[in-house]
Amino acid sequence: MMQAAESTLEAVIAASEDELDESDEFESVGDHHRAAAQHFAAAARHHLLAAAADDEGDADSADRHSYLAYRHRLNGIQYAEIAVMDSESLEDVIESEL
Repeated sequence: MMQAAESTLEAVIAASEDELDESDEFESVGDHHRAAAQHFAAAARHHLLAAAADDEGDADSADRHSYLAYRHRLNGIQYAEIAVMDSESLEDVIESEL
């Protein structure tokens, strides 16, 4: 039962990752926020899969999902940072306080 759920969830994750890979160029700050959100959501899914694998005693699967969760978290942080750095309104606020 767990393997069927895991393969279904992995298919959803793969489709989400393909969606991210298709558009290498982002046009707006909103695009970066969406990419960050997709990576954070994928990280959460992998954490849940890692927890389920650990509960079943499948150390290899738990390790794999932990690693993938970590990678997605790092990518999410990177896109979130880009969104903040590209935000002109933030620059206006910082400059007005100086």
